[in-house]
Amino acid sequence: MTIGACADLSRCLGGIAAPLTPNSNQAAIFTHALRTPNNALTRALTLSSSTYNNSKVTAAAGSSSQGLTYKDAGVDIDAGSELVRRIAKMAPGIGGFGGLFPLGDSYLVAGTDGVGTKVMLAFETGIHDTIGIDLVAMSVNDIVTSGAKPLFFLDYFATGHLDVDVAEQVIKGIVEGCNQSDCALLGGETAEMPGLYKEGEYDLSGCAVGIVKKDSVINGKNITAGDVLIGLPSSGVHSNGFSLVRRVLAQSGLSLKDQLPGGNVTVAEALMAPTVIYVKQVLDLVSKGGVKGIAHITGGGFTDNIPRIFPEGLGATIYKDSWDVLPVFKWLQEAGKIEDSEMRRTFNMGIGMVLVVSPDTADRILENRSETNKVYRIGEVTTGNGVSFG
Repeated sequence: MTIGACADLSRCLGGIAAPLTPNSNQAAIFTHALRTPNNALTRALTLSSSTYNNSKVTAAAGSSSQGLTYKDAGVDIDAGSELVRRIAKMAPGIGGFGGLFPLGDSYLVAGTDGVGTKVMLAFETGIHDTIGIDLVAMSVNDIVTSGAKPLFFLDYFATGHLDVDVAEQVIKGIVEGCNQSDCALLGGETAEMPGLYKEGEYDLSGCAVGIVKKDSVINGKNITAGDVLIGLPSSGVHSNGFSLVRRVLAQSGLSLKDQLPGGNVTVAEALMAPTVIYVKQVLDLVSKGGVKGIAHITGGGFTDNIPRIFPEGLGATIYKDSWDVLPVFKWLQEAGKIEDSEMRRTFNMGIGMVLVVSPDTADRILENRSETNKVYRIGEVTTGNGVSFG
């Protein structure tokens, strides 16, 4: 089952659930994801289109000489973790990336998500044809961590006043995301709600459903110390951390049209780069065997997402400088004076998906990598909890 609530504090709760019969004794396993945008800061940093076109972005909320944090930008990951802990009392077993429902010899795997405050940059830049790719990616990348092949996707587009041209561009991106995922756009909902959104604004959410054989589910249970972490590169920030991104942008003095420091694209192009959809690459690697666990690196970064797939008593060591950190992350850290630990807990840092594999499997994957199929050996599984960097 999947439950979604659209509010200032939104959450999705899905899970593996046996049929509700008097004699059923199968335990339910639920997943939970949390996103907490800060509406006050959102309003303070909303810019008109003329601001984007003609002038520098300035910090409406003021600037500080102290290093910025995600919490400064209005998102409290610890509060989210506390909510998950409380929900766990009501729905024991939560914690995976997708919710599983038994169907014969298979599981249906479902995930739901949005794109957070990245939509605000879509409003400012006028780039609406890729935000739909982000929307699809956030859900299909979650469900593929179980080894599931996406079957179909449903979208929800909400706005105060329907601009058909803009909505068409958004849906165009959703269709492209479904094509990249090899899944069907099965349907959706367009909600026009005057007074709820500002002129020119909209919000998005979506749900993906996939399927995997019960004997092929990837759940991390057989991960052991000494296994290898394989990282798949990201295209940039993807769709998490944009409350902090917008705060950094506001105090940096740069406009979205300026060239990204250290890069060959504009700030807007770097930040709006669509989220990589890993479905085909991951399923190809899974089909060859040896993949024990998969983590989608979203909100919470390396620090919070990788341990979600480990058995109790295991952690990870990440090898620093083992992959290419993109210029956008270097700029964000320097402009925002953000500590290393905060960067690693907020952003994907250039790695959007992590696979845990046996050493032999790691050797095979790395031998077959190419310029068009980049993978990195980024760390190893260790005894003890948590993620360390060395």
